[in-house]
Parts: sequence; structure tokens; C-alpha cells
Amino acid sequence: MKFKYIFSMVLISSILSCSDSFTDLAPISQRNVGIFYETATDMQVAVNAIYNTLKTDGCYNQSYWVLQELRSDNTFWDGTGLAEEITVFDKFTDISTSDITEAAWNDSYLGIARANIVLARLDGVEMDASQREQLRGEALFLRSLFYYHLAVGFGNIPLVLTETASVAEGQQHSQVDAATVFAQLVNDLTEAESKLQERYTGGDVGRATKGAAGTLLAKVQLTTGDNASATTTLRRVMGYGYSLVSDYAQLLGPENEHNSESIFEVEFEGGFGDQGNSFTSQFNGDLATSVTSGLRNIPERGLVDAYEVGDARFAASLAGVTADNTGWTIKYGITNAFSEDDAPNNWVVFRYADVLLMLAEALGEGTEAYALINEVRTRAGLPNIDANTPGSFADKLLQERRVELAFENHRWADLLRFGVAESVMSAQGKPTNGKLLFAIPQREMDLNSGFRQNSGY
Repeated sequence: MKFKYIFSMVLISSILSCSDSFTDLAPISQRNVGIFYETATDMQVAVNAIYNTLKTDGCYNQSYWVLQELRSDNTFWDGTGLAEEITVFDKFTDISTSDITEAAWNDSYLGIARANIVLARLDGVEMDASQREQLRGEALFLRSLFYYHLAVGFGNIPLVLTETASVAEGQQHSQVDAATVFAQLVNDLTEAESKLQERYTGGDVGRATKGAAGTLLAKVQLTTGDNASATTTLRRVMGYGYSLVSDYAQLLGPENEHNSESIFEVEFEGGFGDQGNSFTSQFNGDLATSVTSGLRNIPERGLVDAYEVGDARFAASLAGVTADNTGWTIKYGITNAFSEDDAPNNWVVFRYADVLLMLAEALGEGTEAYALINEVRTRAGLPNIDANTPGSFADKLLQERRVELAFENHRWADLLRFGVAESVMSAQGKPTNGKLLFAIPQREMDLNSGFRQNSGY
């Protein structure tokens, strides 16, 4: 059963509003403040609204896969006309007025604003103490997830941790570096993990768990180079009872949601008009003819060739591959949408295979690290590797992460974390031109005189 937060948006849409830019952020309608945030049900609806933000075009329905997968050496899109707006991210010719990065910025900060409202008002509402702390944990995790994407993508960003009712004319925001953001996330995610449950039942399946908070915490710790803490965190996550699905082909798709490997998913639901996803048919050539915008996020030849002979992940991830065509991804299933851009398939944000490979990364080369990698490879039908296998440990681990997690929004962050983004992209004939971070949206630069633009823009 899916965690349903669709119903909440009818009630909350007039209460949690946001302008089209974070710097003009005014998420609370003053006329409604007095009649909302008064009961436990109100606060549950407010938390559901944070989850709902994950499904926007600025987050998992479009911008995140453009910025984290299309940007990398995994996929491309050779569009023209209006499609050029996305293609430029593959070519590193994107500019500061891009609608894609502005949507990522605005929708991520919308989610943050909604989380800040919840965190500011929870203590003033009468409810069961355990429910209050559960909601606090969910809000902290979700705010951290938005901030993780912003910090990895944009680097120097505003770190806003309090409720913002309005912005005075002329008021400006200040940037902090990514290290400051990550330090905050370590604190927030540690607290979130302590408050969340390990498992849910019934209609609550899909809410953030201890494992979700711990997995994101470990990813942040690895990003900051704190491998020792990441090791401790990941061992704790492994104790929450996850296991690899036996058949890689049964990982994704509506019929496989919330399986034993799933740690956190974004809940899409078709048939409600604006709750379904567009990426299922956009990625899948078997379905793309029903979508006027056509096939997107197309596999690069380098990704196709990265799969070893006999790797079960190839047939479960790709179709239509020929000598002249790199095909498309079938990884998210072939479920037909109720209508155009309205598919029910969830986006799996974190799963257990990622945890195993991150722990190998945190440990560094050694017997245990190879055993973790080989656990993932065994599921794929491949032989074990070890220190005698050609290549450096980092190369072997990055290769395994590439084919295991292809199309799942990990590749660009991996290339950055391993320090090889420039060399890998240059080898593919797509030099980064210094653009390891995305452009701060131009509107934010215009409204905040103290903002510093990222290199290359």
C-alpha cells in the first residue's frame, strides 16, 4: 500500500503558498494562519505537503535527473528547439537563466520552507509526544534531502532554518559554503534518525524511516570525507533489516514498490491529474510515442559498454540497444500512464545496494570492502573481484556503482565525490569548462547583491 499524501494538497494548497522565487519567499498566507496549525491533523497535513514537494518538476519529476544523471557520462539527450533547454546540461553550455536550475532552486526551497513551518510550530500544538517527535524527524529528514541536492548542485547557498512569513522590501539573503550546509545536515539527520521508526505498516508505508535518515547521513559524511563516521552510520543502517532483492529485474516498477531493498521512495500516483510522473514514459522507448516531448535521458555508449558480459543488470535496465543505437532504459518499468505524463511509478531515492557500496567506499580497499562489492555482483550473476583484479580500488568501486545505480540520480554526485568529474567528462569529449557546480539562478543574483556566482557562468 502506498503512503498517500495526495488528499492533503486540496486542503493545504491555499495555506502553504510560495512565490516563484525563494528570495521572495512568503509561504504562509496570513489570513489562514489563525485557523491552521492548531491540531495534530493539521500538522500531519503540513508534513504531507513537504513530501508532496518531492514530486514537483523542480525535484524528482525532472530537474534532479537532469542535474544528476543527464549531466554525467551516463546519459544524454540530443534535443532541439524547446528541448535545447535540457540538452545544454549534457553539453555543459547551460546558463544562469535556465528554467531547469531555477525550478530546482525554487522547488527545493519550497520544500525547505514547508519543513521550517512544521519545525517552528510543532511544539505549539497539542498532540501525543511520540507523534510530535515522529513528525519532527520526518521534517528534518525531508529538509535535509532538499538541502543535500542544493549543496551538491549549487555549492554556496542560503541556509535558512527558521520559518519565513514574509520578506521585507530590500531584504537580502546570504550564502554559506557547502561545508557549512553539510555540517548542519549531519546534526539534523542524526536527530531525525533518533526520532523516526524503522518500519511502518498500512497507509504509513513510505514515510521516512531511520534507514532513510541514516543513508542520507552516511552520504553526507562520505561527501565531507568523514569515512570513519560513515562506516559507523552505515553499519547501523545495515542493522535495520534491509536485504537485496534476489532478482535485479524486480527492483523497480509499481508492482515492486517498498520491497526488502527499498529504503526511501518518492510516491507518485497516476490518475489524479498532477500526482503522476513524466519520467517513466520519457525514459522508455516502448512508451515514448505517447509523450509529445519524446525520449529523454538516453544511455550513453560508454554506459552501455560498461556492463560486463553476463551482467543481469543490462537486460533489466536497457532495451533497444544495437550497434548504432544505445536504446533506452526500461528500469522504471513499462507501466502505461493514465494519460500523458501521469505514470504511477515511484522514484527510489535510496536502496540497500547503495548502502553496501557506500560502506565499501568508507572502509577502503580490503577484504571486507570487496566482500560488500561482491555481494552486489553476485546478485548480478558476476564473478567476484579482489585486489588482484585490474584497476585501482576507486576505479572498480566507481564502475560498480555506475552499472548498479544507473539512471537513479547518483552518478554526477559520485563523480564529484571521487574527484574525477573533470577527467571522466573530458575523456568522453565533454569538458566541464569549470562547471562542476550549476549556476545560481540569475534572478537570485539580481536580488542579492552579495551573492557570488559559480565558476564558469
